[in-house]
Amino acid sequence: MDIPNDPVDVLRAVLDLERPGAQTGEEIFVGRSHPMPSGRVFGGQVVAQCVVAATATVGPDRAPHSLHGYFLRPGDVDEPITLAVERIHDGRSFARRRVQAYQRGEPIFSAIASFQDHDPGMEHQMPMPEVPAPEEVASAEEELGGAFALLRHSPIEARHVHGGIYLEVPDARATQATWLRIRSRLDDDPALHRAALAYMSDFTIQEPTLRANGVSWRTKGLRSASLDHAIWWHRDARADEWLLYVAESPTSRGGRGMNTGRIYTRGGELVASVAQEIMARTPAFN
Repeated sequence: MDIPNDPVDVLRAVLDLERPGAQTGEEIFVGRSHPMPSGRVFGGQVVAQCVVAATATVGPDRAPHSLHGYFLRPGDVDEPITLAVERIHDGRSFARRRVQAYQRGEPIFSAIASFQDHDPGMEHQMPMPEVPAPEEVASAEEELGGAFALLRHSPIEARHVHGGIYLEVPDARATQATWLRIRSRLDDDPALHRAALAYMSDFTIQEPTLRANGVSWRTKGLRSASLDHAIWWHRDARADEWLLYVAESPTSRGGRGMNTGRIYTRGGELVASVAQEIMARTPAFN
């Protein structure tokens, strides 16, 4: 599969998995990766690909409501990713799938995803905090100027309410809010938007830990990696419209940082919750 140049076409391409028809006890899919400056697969990409693969094995009346996974090894953007889906449970209301992502025969990510029928029930949510509208917040291009080229090829447009931590930390705090959206229009398929939301959920979620400790992405000697990732879908939303990602880091210790997040529509609907622990080390804290 050829990877196109337009960032959003790239996203569509990596989420368009192939089915080679391999005959095993699992259902097999194959995906490609988009380029990354580090040469490592973006974690949100493989999470989203697992969502696409697992979704393809359940009926159209069931949607994902949660995924819990572990990042096991760094992925190589130049190698195809094989995704193996195991049907571990099909009940009257719920279905569960185990998904393993492999490269060169070794697992790089392992997850269990759960699906549910659309059932009525109790409903409440935590309110969205009051923040400036995305049009009132500086874009990454305005913040970075000539250095923006590093983010130009991302399919995600991001606007940090409290300023980004790309080059320095303007406000050392354990919380942040970021407006996010896919840069151009996606198809109307809700399953595509759920996968795109999973992709976006790994974007900026590490930053509250770094921000709380006064560490920018430019900090010399910084080494960081996602250790695990969980996402809960609460309501459907378009990933190509502005979403507010409210995140915080309750604690960091021992070279690890805990981060949690809530994703809201512009109208204030809570559409997803996220949790991720990361490894973050710098010479100053070693």
